[in-house]
Amino acid sequence: MKTQLLPATPATGRPGQPGLPSIPRAPRGRTDHGRFARQHRQRLLRADLLTVIAWTSVAASVALWLADGGTSAVTSPAALFTAAGIVAGLAGMDLVLLMLLLVARIPFIDRTVGHDRALEFHRKLGKPSLYLLLAHGMFIAVGYGMADGLDPISESIALWTLVPDMWLAFVSMALFVAVVVTSLVAVRRRFPYEFWYVVHLLTYAAVGTSLPHQFSAGGLFAEGTWQRWYWLAVCIATGAALLYCRIAQPLVATFRHRLTVSRVTGVAPGVVNIEMTGRHLGRLAGAGGRFFVWRFLAPGLWWHPHPFSLSAEPAAYGPEGQGTLRITVRNLGRGSARLVRLRPGTKVALEGPYGLFSTAARGRDKVVLVGAGIGITPLRALLETTPFAPGQATVLLRGHTEQELYLRDEILELCRQRGAKLFHLTGPRAQWNSTTWLPDEAVRSGYSLPSYVPEIADADVYICGPARWAGNVIADARAAGVRPDQIHHERFDW
Repeated sequence: MKTQLLPATPATGRPGQPGLPSIPRAPRGRTDHGRFARQHRQRLLRADLLTVIAWTSVAASVALWLADGGTSAVTSPAALFTAAGIVAGLAGMDLVLLMLLLVARIPFIDRTVGHDRALEFHRKLGKPSLYLLLAHGMFIAVGYGMADGLDPISESIALWTLVPDMWLAFVSMALFVAVVVTSLVAVRRRFPYEFWYVVHLLTYAAVGTSLPHQFSAGGLFAEGTWQRWYWLAVCIATGAALLYCRIAQPLVATFRHRLTVSRVTGVAPGVVNIEMTGRHLGRLAGAGGRFFVWRFLAPGLWWHPHPFSLSAEPAAYGPEGQGTLRITVRNLGRGSARLVRLRPGTKVALEGPYGLFSTAARGRDKVVLVGAGIGITPLRALLETTPFAPGQATVLLRGHTEQELYLRDEILELCRQRGAKLFHLTGPRAQWNSTTWLPDEAVRSGYSLPSYVPEIADADVYICGPARWAGNVIADARAAGVRPDQIHHERFDW
């Protein structure tokens, strides 16, 4: 195992060993004390506000039925089943609209809970919304069937053939089932991302086909009622948010910045820097750590989205903000392998920035950056931009060899300029211990995160690397007394 404390002359030894080189202090990076604590409190308040809005929307959907005299109509078992079906349908559809808003990449949501947590909440709502919609269909069929003297299957056939727009509701239900089933992890991993993505677009078709019967069947949303206008407003607002954030904003950003690949340079075997030139890049300042979705407009590539973080702060100059930005890509599969062979002059479309892996997540003055493999590269950009005073930042880079510590020379220079401690942790994994993130020798010596950062319980900890490895770092940080809100780890899974 090789452990290096840098900057200064590289030294090998245990953390805290006497005689290790001292860290030069740089005047750059004065911390605004209290700023991050205030920022953290404000973000928590926004998160609470989003929670209140979500629950209020579900309650409001049920209140639509209550305000229409719903309980007064429950005078028989048939009416009870019908009422239960209506309430389940309203609540289920409201959850579906909330799911769409969570994946709309609305900046307020993205900067409050982060892109990955928004997707996590989106997935958690999938099954409840489907169960409610299935209950809606079943209870309606039972209730109407009891009133008409028919069994549920016969009543369903009658609804399909006799009630306007009801056949669209059955199509919608089938589409919702298909979307939820393909979203299950065990199913999703059997197919490539592109297949899952196309199937998931059926959500919009499912919502679209579910709307007509809501307004044409039954009296709750009859013309002239305030309930109709409320439900229309909610549906229109959701659609507008999706169109603006998922389509209009990326198009505007693409035409505004006019990015073009300028050069592709090797960093290590299978790893390249992709540099791009563009305009108005000053608008992207401070995006270090956050990720963009890139589409390289070349044959065979334009339809494939790539979520990559910047590996350096955009450099802007000139009257129109001309400048350069850079991402660092590792060949991890068919899609990224093609990027290694990108040609200069290729046009680039982009979406973003997204995520909360940035200074916006800070709540403490001290900061710890822990990265492994290609996960080191967004930490390099974050290190360049996030504020801290000399001595208040620690960077730990993990790799099997020094060659796997990508951009290590740039990170070393940044640490020297800003007065940050830097550890290189290299060596083979501890095959006998699956719960550690450290090299084998460090584990045998009893090292953990506090061995390198004794004050870690009072710091924000940013972690980027392979999922299993990152999970081990998070567990180590939690064992050291780091609270969950101090741990920042953005996942790019789907």
